Amino acid sequence: MLNIRNISFRLEGKPLIEGASAIIPTGHKVGIVGRNGAGKTTLFRLIRGEWVLDEGEIEIPKGARIGGVAQEVPAGPESLLDTVLAADTERASLLEEAETATDPMRIADIHLRLADIDAHTAEARAASILHGLGFDADAQARPCADFSGGWRMRVALAAVLFSAPDFLLLDEPTNYLDLEGSIWLESYLQKYPHTVLIISHDRGLLNRAVNAILHLDQKKLTLYGGNYDTFERERAAKQEQLVAAKKKQDAARAHMQSYIDRFRYKASKARQAQSRIKALERMEQLGPILEDHVTGFSFESDGELSPPIIRLDGVSVGYNGQPVLRNLDLRIDPDDRIALLGANGQGKSTLSKLLSNRLDPLEGTVHTANKLRIGYFAQHQVDELHLDETPIDHIRRLRPDELPGKIRARLASGGITADIADTEVGRLSGGQKARLSLLIATIDKPQIIILDEPTNHLDIQSREALVQALNNYEGAVILVSHDPHLIEMVADRLWLVKDGRVTPYHDDLDAYRTLLLSERGMATPRKKEEAKPKPKVNKQALQSEVGKAEERVSKLEDMRQKLETRFADPEFYQKASKDELEKWHIKHAEVLEGLKRAESLWEQALEKLEAAGGA
Repeated sequence: MLNIRNISFRLEGKPLIEGASAIIPTGHKVGIVGRNGAGKTTLFRLIRGEWVLDEGEIEIPKGARIGGVAQEVPAGPESLLDTVLAADTERASLLEEAETATDPMRIADIHLRLADIDAHTAEARAASILHGLGFDADAQARPCADFSGGWRMRVALAAVLFSAPDFLLLDEPTNYLDLEGSIWLESYLQKYPHTVLIISHDRGLLNRAVNAILHLDQKKLTLYGGNYDTFERERAAKQEQLVAAKKKQDAARAHMQSYIDRFRYKASKARQAQSRIKALERMEQLGPILEDHVTGFSFESDGELSPPIIRLDGVSVGYNGQPVLRNLDLRIDPDDRIALLGANGQGKSTLSKLLSNRLDPLEGTVHTANKLRIGYFAQHQVDELHLDETPIDHIRRLRPDELPGKIRARLASGGITADIADTEVGRLSGGQKARLSLLIATIDKPQIIILDEPTNHLDIQSREALVQALNNYEGAVILVSHDPHLIEMVADRLWLVKDGRVTPYHDDLDAYRTLLLSERGMATPRKKEEAKPKPKVNKQALQSEVGKAEERVSKLEDMRQKLETRFADPEFYQKASKDELEKWHIKHAEVLEGLKRAESLWEQALEKLEAAGGA
C-alpha cells in the first residue's frame, strides 16, 4: 500500500501541493492526471525520495522496490538483451557470486534464490518484452549504441518492466512508442502483478490499463475508482453538485446580508440581526468553481478541388536510392480521413514526407491537384522552432505584411495567448510549442493536413480540442499517431504500412489490436460475454454522419453538373487543346468514381440510422 498523508511541497517558493492525501491499495493500476504544471512529475520525485517534503509523509512498505524509466538511456556496446537482463540486479549479482562461491551451503542458497526469482526463464522473459516493444531477434542482439535515442528509450522501458518493481512509476510512457508499442504496453500493464502509477495524457491507455485515477487539482489529490471515462463522468457530476451548492449558498448569504443591512440598527430587530451576523461568520464559504478551460484549434481549408487531390502511380520511395516503400498505387480524395498503421521503421513517416512533397519518388509518378496546398506537421518540427525568437517573430516571418494586431489574433486563435506571444519559444511548454507548430503548418489554409504524431506534447483536453478541430475541418486528413482514441475519433479509413507496401486495412482498430497482440505473443484479455454491456447507439453521431455523407454527395454532384455543362458548350471544344480535353475527361471520370463511392457511404450511413430508429 502507498499511503500519502497530508503532504505539502513548495518549488521555488511556489506551493505545488498543499495538505494532500491519498491511499493507493497494493496491486492497483492508477493513472495520475491533472493540468500541465499541476505537479504530477513532482509527485513522482517525492514518492521516489528524490525531493524532500515540506510537510507530511509518504509511507511505502519496508523493502519495497520503486522503479521507473531511467533518465540516462543505455548507449553502450552491450546488446539490447544483455542490457535488459542487467536490470534485474539481484539475478545478476547471484549469477556472479555463483561463479566464485565455494561454501556448499551458500551455493545451495544462491540456486534456491535463483529458482525463487524464476531466473531460468529470464532470457525468454526479457526477449518477450523487447519483442513486444518492437525489437526482433536480430535487433535484440545488436548493441544499444546502434540505435537512436527514441529506440533506446524503449530499451530503458523494457529494462524497468523486466525488473518488475513493487511500485512501477511511468511518466508519459507512450510518448516514445508507436501505436503498436502503445497497444502492447496497455495489455502488458493490465497483467502486471504489482502496483502501477502512470502519468499520461493518452486516453486509450488510461481507459484500458488502469482501474483508478488520481487527480491532482488545486494542490489536492483525489482518488477515483474506474478508468478515465468513469473519472470524467464522476468529476462532471461533482462539479455540477458544487455549482448548485455554491449557487444555493450564495443566495442564502445574500438573503442574510440583506436582513442584516436592513435591521442591524433597528432596536426591535437588533438581536435577530446580530444572530444572523454570527451565523454568516460561521458559514464556511465555498470557493470559486474553477473549470479547466482549453483554447481550441481551428483549421481552415480554402478552395474546393476535384478528386483525387493526390494520386500515386507505381511509386517507390526511400533514401539514398534504396526504396523503403515500393509500387504504391494510391489515391486521396478531398474528404478522406486516413490513419496510417504500422510499426516504427516500416515507412509511415516516409509516406508522409512523400505526400507532403518533402521527399521525391525514386520511381513512378505523384499526381497532385492544381493549386493544392498541403499542411504538414511532424513531431521533430517542434524541436526545430527558433528557441531565441517569440511566437510573434515566427508568424511575422511567414506574414511580413500582416499588422501586429492580426498576428496576435492569429496566435490567440491557436491557443498562443497574449501573455506568451512575446515570450521566447525556448521558455514555452511542450504543449505551447506544439500549438505554434500546428499553427505554422496550417497557416496557408491547406486542402489536406498531414499529421505525424501531433499529440506528444498535448494534454487530454488539448487532444480533445484537436479531435474536434479535425472533425470540423473540411479538407483531407492523413494521420500518424500512437493515440488510439485520436485515430478512432478522426479516421474513417485505415492504411497498413508493412513490408514495403501500403494496403487498405478493411477491419477496425479493435481487430488490429487483437492481430498485433497475437503477433507479439500476447492474447487479448477476454471478458465474459454476458458481462459485456451492449454498445449504446449514438443517434446524434449517426445523424451527423448522414449529414456529412449527404454534403459530400452534394459537392460531388455539383462538380459533375459543372463539368457536364462545360462539355455541352460547343465553344469549349473550339478553345481546348487535345491534351486539355483528355485532362478534363479524366477529371470527369474521377468525379463520377468519387460520386459513386460517396453515394455508397451515404446509403450505409442512412441504413445505420434507420436501424437505430432515428431516421
